[in-house]
Amino acid sequence: MNSKILIIGACGQIGSELTFRLRSQYGDENVVASDISYSNLDIVNSGLFEIVDAKDYASVKTCVEKFKIDTVYLMAAMLSATGEKYPMEAWDLNMTSLFNVLNLAKANFIKKVFWPSSIAVFGPTTPTDYTPQYTIMEPTTVYGMTKQVGERWCEYYFNKFNVDVRSIRYPGIISWKTLPGGGTTDYAVEIYHEALKNKKYSCFLKEDTKLPMMFMDDAIEATVGIMMADPESIKIRSSYNLAAISFTPKEIAASIKKHLPEFEITYQPDYRQDIANSWPKSINDSYARQDWKWKHKFSLDAITEQMLFQLDKKYN
Repeated sequence: MNSKILIIGACGQIGSELTFRLRSQYGDENVVASDISYSNLDIVNSGLFEIVDAKDYASVKTCVEKFKIDTVYLMAAMLSATGEKYPMEAWDLNMTSLFNVLNLAKANFIKKVFWPSSIAVFGPTTPTDYTPQYTIMEPTTVYGMTKQVGERWCEYYFNKFNVDVRSIRYPGIISWKTLPGGGTTDYAVEIYHEALKNKKYSCFLKEDTKLPMMFMDDAIEATVGIMMADPESIKIRSSYNLAAISFTPKEIAASIKKHLPEFEITYQPDYRQDIANSWPKSINDSYARQDWKWKHKFSLDAITEQMLFQLDKKYN
């Protein structure tokens, strides 16, 4: 029997690419995309689409019952930089949406839940190099706080109510398909757009700010991979560390210069520098690699090649 999947927040950066990936795997008729508005017409017009308010239990439940959904990917969230501007809204969206989905699973309306966490769960007191799975977590952003608390609730619902919830801590995600969505690592997407359009970029982080990053294709494979794994192999029910590569703005600029020698970068750190300073430089994801056989494919130069090639097609 085919899985019936609902993606909440399907118009967002990860949600949109995840929707296409799952539709190609499970068939258009088995994957329902949903969001709070028709903000991404590629998603809206490419298959089943519903308006769903992630903060409204009845709205989510109605959609689940209408399409006999058994698996939910909850991708709706307010990200780090935006969350600092609207802290209470970020808390409300990120926490209420999670409880709605966990409670639907507890009540047996759905069988399986994916909920993304983030490297934002870590803070300035966390060891920054090769950050371990189990370590100090004192996040300094509202986004990070919602993710840390969310992880605790996911594990609680698994232990208390046997809810099959799975999660990974995303690093910064780089994609050419959608525009950045208000995250601190978004410079690593903006830089490629600006390199092609204007041959220059003013970076909001310092040149030596090293952060864990990942190409979107790898992030999608990890998301689908953890959900396809046998329940017995998922040993961590809070959230798994996930890693691919780490680099600085200076290193990404050097990678771009190999293709566009005239490209220039300047640095004007803003409030996002403080957020970046509180996050790890690199991540130890050995549990994910061991438990459900995660492995990444894309290096920095491979990402640069893909980004410039795909965006060049877009702009020309």
